[in-house]
Amino acid sequence: MIVSEMNPPYQVTPEILKLVVSISEKIGQINARFLDRPSPKLRKENRIKTIHSSLGIEGNTLTEEQITALLDNKRVIGPEKDVTEVLNAIQVYNQLHDFNSHSSDSFLAAHQILMQGLVADNGKYRQKGVGIMAGDKIAHMAPPAENVPYLMNDLFAYLKSSQEIALIKSCVFHYEMEFIHPFIDGNGRMGRLWQTLILMNEHPVFEFIPFENMINKTQQEYYKALALSDKSGYSTPFICYMLQTINDTLSTMLDFKSRIFTTSDRLAYYTEISADIFSRKDYMVVFKEISTATASRDLKEGVSRGLFIKEGDKTKTVYKKVK
Repeated sequence: MIVSEMNPPYQVTPEILKLVVSISEKIGQINARFLDRPSPKLRKENRIKTIHSSLGIEGNTLTEEQITALLDNKRVIGPEKDVTEVLNAIQVYNQLHDFNSHSSDSFLAAHQILMQGLVADNGKYRQKGVGIMAGDKIAHMAPPAENVPYLMNDLFAYLKSSQEIALIKSCVFHYEMEFIHPFIDGNGRMGRLWQTLILMNEHPVFEFIPFENMINKTQQEYYKALALSDKSGYSTPFICYMLQTINDTLSTMLDFKSRIFTTSDRLAYYTEISADIFSRKDYMVVFKEISTATASRDLKEGVSRGLFIKEGDKTKTVYKKVK
C-alpha cells in the first residue's frame, strides 16, 4: 500500500508489517516484565549509550567512561568540540519531555541546544545549498535552502495528521528529514533524537532504549538504507532498516532480563524498581523464570541484608523496602 500523494512516499510491505508485529510483541513483553520502568542505574547506562553512539556516528571520540564523568559533572580532558557535543546532548536528552514532536518550533529549539557553540546558526534552518559527500563524489544534493521551511512544515503536518502508526511515522520522519537536510550541521543527530521523541510519545519505554547503539554498530547498513531510499524515491528501504534496528535493540533489552541470574543481581535490580510495599507474587511478576522457592529464598536474603522488612504471615506476608 502506498500512502496518498499528500504524504511522503513509501510502501508498507509484508516485511514492514512483520517487523511492526514483532516490535509490538516485544514492547508488550517489556511492559509485562516491568522493564518499561528501568532502574535509575539502567536508565543512566542507556542514556550514556545513546549519547555515545549518536555522537560516535558523527565522529565524536569521547568514551562512555568520559561521558559518564560529564554526566556526573566531573571534568574531562578531551577535544573541546567533542566535550561541547556531549554536554549539549546531555542537556537536550534531559529535556526530552519539554519538546513537542509535532512542533517545528520545538524542533528548532532542540537543534539550538544540541548545536550550541558548534555552529553559528544553531536553531535555524540553513540559508544555503548543501551536498552530502561520499569520498570525492556528491552522494546527495539536498533541496534548495529556500524550500526547506516549506518542506519541513509539510513533514510536520504529516506527522501531526497522518493516521499511520507511530513506528512507521517515526522512520518516515527520520528519513525525510535527512533527505531535506534542513541544517548546515547536526542533521543526523537531530534525526535520531526526533525519532526517539516520536516513539516515546506512543511508547514511553523508548526514552530509555538506545537503538542508536545498534545504528552505530551497523553504520554501513544505515547509510546504505538512506542511499537506497534516495535512489528509489521511497523511504521504504530506510523504514525496513530502522524497524529491524529497533527490533534487534528490543531483543537485546529482553535478553538483558534473562541475564539477571544471581540472587544479588535480582535483589539489586528489584530494590531499584519496586514499590515501597510488595509481595512475593509482585517479585515473581518481574522474575517470571524463577520458582516460588527461589523467590522466597531471595526475599529472605533481602531481609537478612536489611533491604526489606518482612511483615505478616503466610498468604498475608508483605515486604517493606528499607529507605
